[in-house]
Amino acid sequence: MATHKLLLLPGDGIGPEVMGEVKRLIDWLNTAGIAKFETDTGLVGGSAYDAHKVSISEGDMAKALAADAIIFGAVGGPKWDAVPYEVRPEAGLLRLRKDLALFANLRPAVCYPALADASSLKREAVEGLDIMIVRELTGGVYFGEPKTITDLGNGQKRAIDTQVYDTYEIERIGRVAFELARKRKNKVTSMEKRNVMKSGVLWNEVMTAVHKREYPDVTLEHQLADSGGMMLVKAPKQFDVIVTDNLFGDMLSDIAAMLTGSLGMLPSASLGEVDVKSKKRKALYEPVHGSAPDIAGKGLANPIAMVSSFGMALRYSFDMGALADKVDAAIAAVLASGLRTADIKSEGTTAASTTQMGEAILKELQKLHA
Repeated sequence: MATHKLLLLPGDGIGPEVMGEVKRLIDWLNTAGIAKFETDTGLVGGSAYDAHKVSISEGDMAKALAADAIIFGAVGGPKWDAVPYEVRPEAGLLRLRKDLALFANLRPAVCYPALADASSLKREAVEGLDIMIVRELTGGVYFGEPKTITDLGNGQKRAIDTQVYDTYEIERIGRVAFELARKRKNKVTSMEKRNVMKSGVLWNEVMTAVHKREYPDVTLEHQLADSGGMMLVKAPKQFDVIVTDNLFGDMLSDIAAMLTGSLGMLPSASLGEVDVKSKKRKALYEPVHGSAPDIAGKGLANPIAMVSSFGMALRYSFDMGALADKVDAAIAAVLASGLRTADIKSEGTTAASTTQMGEAILKELQKLHA
């Protein structure tokens, strides 16, 4: 049995609490002989700043580069609002994405049947929802240069962020979306702002060319990103795979997240290129919910997004799709039983702490393996 090297980066806020539930799951998989994971732990974000005055140390970056996959918790909080910009907690995550060349961000938005009434939309709009948003992660306005704030005098300043995309960046994220669609409902919706942005014009041209040249069997639709956001809250089930740039992907995936009932429910994967020789790719898996410092240490955090992120690691890094399916089924079974953390609690359901939810998911997974 192959040994897989995992780097666990719990981070700040509720990160360590939800990571603890993933560690519980990993320990059981190792003990039961179902898989073999070798884990190491590092610091990132505010915790790294407190220890090393940087958002991630060179030692932990070396561990990240050597790992088969990184499981990431969350970073940030008011405690570090005043630290220098270049070492702010979020800089650690941005460096991981950049140095590992994690260009493809996969953010599924799935509405479990038991939580359809927790959505911001009516049950009929979201029941059965299953969308995959593919966000380009290492280009665009977040990384483009110049990126400056200039003092113009007379109390005036000018801020500049630059939206930059090259053809190859659009091609490779497009291929990820089309490949995923082939395993789903065979439909891709590309979203940009070609009506007002030159980068949107190029995005549309390149996506159309890749589709025609390499994926004519997949249905491709184009939509302006603003109207796409509108349609996500009007009729979300029309979408299968949505592919978009870094900025719009950031916004649209958060919109899609709330359709499912809670940010605490949703995982994500950030993937690099497949290495020609090893056939492996660098990858980082994280929940989308952030560090939630207001509830940290209170046992209120929902660990489902963190557990689901590990499930995505099983699927996309370790070719353990059947085990990933069982993790998803275990989560669905626990929700169907009526167990709820505070963020998804409703009348008639049973309150559960972070640990109780994690234990319940593990018990359901053990039943599926019995």
